[in-house]
Amino acid sequence: MTAALPELAEGDFYYQALGGGRFRSTIHAQGAWNEHEQHMAPASGLMAECLERHEPRTGLRMARVSYEILGLIPGGEFSIVTTTLRPGRTIELVQAELVAGGRVAIRASAWRMMTSDTSAVAAVEEIPIPALEDCKPYDGASVWPGGFIASLEMRVAEGHRPGSGKVWLRTSHPLTNASDSSDVARLIGLVDTANGIAARVPPGAGSYAFPNVDLQIHMYREPSGEWLGLDNAVSFGADGIGLTSTVLHDLQGPFGRAEQILTLRKTP
Repeated sequence: MTAALPELAEGDFYYQALGGGRFRSTIHAQGAWNEHEQHMAPASGLMAECLERHEPRTGLRMARVSYEILGLIPGGEFSIVTTTLRPGRTIELVQAELVAGGRVAIRASAWRMMTSDTSAVAAVEEIPIPALEDCKPYDGASVWPGGFIASLEMRVAEGHRPGSGKVWLRTSHPLTNASDSSDVARLIGLVDTANGIAARVPPGAGSYAFPNVDLQIHMYREPSGEWLGLDNAVSFGADGIGLTSTVLHDLQGPFGRAEQILTLRKTP
């Protein structure tokens, strides 16, 4: 039986803020696997924003955000509840839960860590991906359905193939109708697309579904700007489990990594 379509907010943004930690998704947050669910990407960006706003501390920033996807993420109205799991002077752990239909759909935790001037020893081993101007336009909506993918502008580097690709992407839509999200939250809100930019097999009937059950983001530098670069590699095991691994970039260069564990399922 097909689930009823949710009541969505109207607007050129991903979420309408209803007050008191409550939100309503728009068509732009629609997922790719089911039309009645949200895409994990904008939901994770909104949760990152809520984590940033939860008891903020001067001199600390999010260095790792870990998301557990506990089931389908319903479209429509939901709430986000934030708490402090481990307070600390220089390191603390905070949590956000996206609650929809009486259950937790996503649980996120973030380590906030003290910052200091370590520019004298700063170094990065990752290789930057090709510059934005050296990449060609890419129509992700020709591969994936759903309102979220349709909301993105994408460019792809030469050599893109199933299982490996380098893509730049951005969106003109703010996370919420308030239009006051940080660059960090907005860029985190694009990261989950990594699992679909260079899929090993085409999605759809007669192939495989490969949704991720988590999203782990580590950031050794705080990113900025509107463009997110993904240097992506996808591995499928022989027993129904896969892994998408991605080096994350902004226009200044690499700033972190993302990992997504996948469940592989044959589609009828």
